[in-house]
Amino acid sequence: MRQSPVLCQAQIWSIDLSGDDLIPPSPKYDPTATPPPDDAALFAENEPFVLFERWFKEAKEKEPNDPNGMALATADTSGFPDVRMVLMKSFEDGGFVFYSNAESAKGTQLAQNQQAAVVFYWKSLKRQVRARGLISFVPDAEADAYFQSRDRGARLGAWASAQSRPLEDRLALEKRIAEYALKYGVGEIPRPPHWRGYKLTPLSFEFWRDRPFRLHDRLVFTRDAANQPWRKSRLYP
Repeated sequence: MRQSPVLCQAQIWSIDLSGDDLIPPSPKYDPTATPPPDDAALFAENEPFVLFERWFKEAKEKEPNDPNGMALATADTSGFPDVRMVLMKSFEDGGFVFYSNAESAKGTQLAQNQQAAVVFYWKSLKRQVRARGLISFVPDAEADAYFQSRDRGARLGAWASAQSRPLEDRLALEKRIAEYALKYGVGEIPRPPHWRGYKLTPLSFEFWRDRPFRLHDRLVFTRDAANQPWRKSRLYP
């Protein structure tokens, strides 16, 4: 019997890659080796931002690229999720700060649903930190100050890029950059009104650390509101 083109196409994409060299094998461990001891210091910590700061300082020393890179997950009003990498620019006043075009996909989603999640993954340390919480805007004066600290090319780009919207070709973007470069000359480039700072205030944290045989350490902090105390617990791997 002749199969439909749709069925044939589905079969093409259901190739088993488990034996392919492109897919790394699961790690092998020595079953006779002594497992690392439980980290009493990790699980004794009662303040997640203190622990995050300690881990982040280690990541800055050992992670070769962008230790402040974090995956930012958002959702629209229908609940459909989206995720992308952004750069954390500070963690202050109990929150993670990042910047973006408010008219971009993530900016639109954050305006519709002011809840988000982030994850940091530091491969060199074999650690990750997850946080979920509420989104608020960074004060304009703080956003202005950070914007002026950026490279001039990045400031021009913030004006020229209609982020997340269709672009006919690269030349169109370069033309817009040239137009704004001419407009502002060698003077100060103001922050675009659509370019804003966001702060994620966590209501939950999870600190994860790799252990042999996938028996990882997981330490969780949760609270009901930003002004409430943290509750702490361990999770099965």
